[in-house]
Formats: sequence, C-alpha cells, structure tokens
Amino acid sequence: MCGSEAKYPKTCKQETTLFTIITNLLHFGMTVVFAGQMKVDESTGGTPYGATTIAELDAQRQPSENELAGARYQGRAIAESAAKLHG
Repeated sequence: MCGSEAKYPKTCKQETTLFTIITNLLHFGMTVVFAGQMKVDESTGGTPYGATTIAELDAQRQPSENELAGARYQGRAIAESAAKLHG
C-alpha cells in the first residue's frame, strides 16, 4: 500500500493511523463525507482522506491555491452534511 518505507515514511504512517481508527469510528456512527477531488497538475497535498498540505523540510511553504480550494470544499461539504443530519 505505501511502497518503500524509505520513500514514503510519513504517508504510510498517516494511512496506517487512519485505517486503525476508522473501524471504531464507523462502529460508533461516523458519517463519511467525500473530501473532493483536487487537481493533479502540481505537486500538492490532499489525499482521499481529506485536505492536507506539504510543509517541506524547512516548514516555510504555505498552502497552494489548489490545497486551499480542497480544504474549502471539504469544510463546506462537512458543514452541509452536518446541517442536513442535525438541522
């Protein structure tokens, strides 16, 4: 799933953590809301699990417009779903 640990160590750990807890969250009634699809024409954050960004080693990089658009879409989709479920 993660490929080479040396090549993708952070991605693998994030996915392992998510897959470890998701079963319990679903059992207790978690609702899954589609995170949206980000453009793939740039090296960017964003995963099927939700909005992310790439910080780089010096942590100076700011989220790109593509990453911000993905986060806005996800936030709006979650808020709309919550409003439908709970009024």
